[in-house]
Amino acid sequence: MKLLFDLFPLLVFFGAFKMYDIYTATAAAIIATFIQVGVFWFKHRRFESMHLITLVIISVFGGLTIFLQDDAFIKWKPTIVNWAFSIVIFAMLFTRKTALEYVMGSQLTLPKSIWQKLNLSWSIFFLVLGLINLYVAFYYNLDADQEVRTQTWVNFKVFGLMGLTLAFTVIQMLFLARHIDPKSNSDSNSNSQSDSESGS
Repeated sequence: MKLLFDLFPLLVFFGAFKMYDIYTATAAAIIATFIQVGVFWFKHRRFESMHLITLVIISVFGGLTIFLQDDAFIKWKPTIVNWAFSIVIFAMLFTRKTALEYVMGSQLTLPKSIWQKLNLSWSIFFLVLGLINLYVAFYYNLDADQEVRTQTWVNFKVFGLMGLTLAFTVIQMLFLARHIDPKSNSDSNSNSQSDSESGS
């Protein structure tokens, strides 16, 4: 359910593009992202960093796309989002806790060096993902007309980027499986549950 919620603006963008055009799809995605952020705040009384980063970037680049009637801006958007994640994850390598340790640390007990390797690999992955998006958006299939190239990019944005992310996630899970200590993680989960029960 959370996955569908996170993908809501992307699915709206794809549907609007198939029914109308890139500019209508961009406007629909901006509205959908505002709705996503609003619903999340209404349910949890807080904002999620990923949603806010996406909202700011799609508002700026999507707004320029619509105002200037130039789809180059919205094509840059996935790259900017991925590079923003890459920078944040890389910067947090030098803090007390890495980015993924903040997200997954309560469920997993891993050595500091493994957390750092995990975060570095994700930082590099997001950097490369942004580069691939630029290639597909602006340099792939240059002999085709603009409409075909835009359709190719939209399909890649929806299915290609998602597929690459899922594949990389599986690789990371296999990497983690080699370093997880079942006993320590079992003890960690038991302690978390005990703390929860004692606090209730």
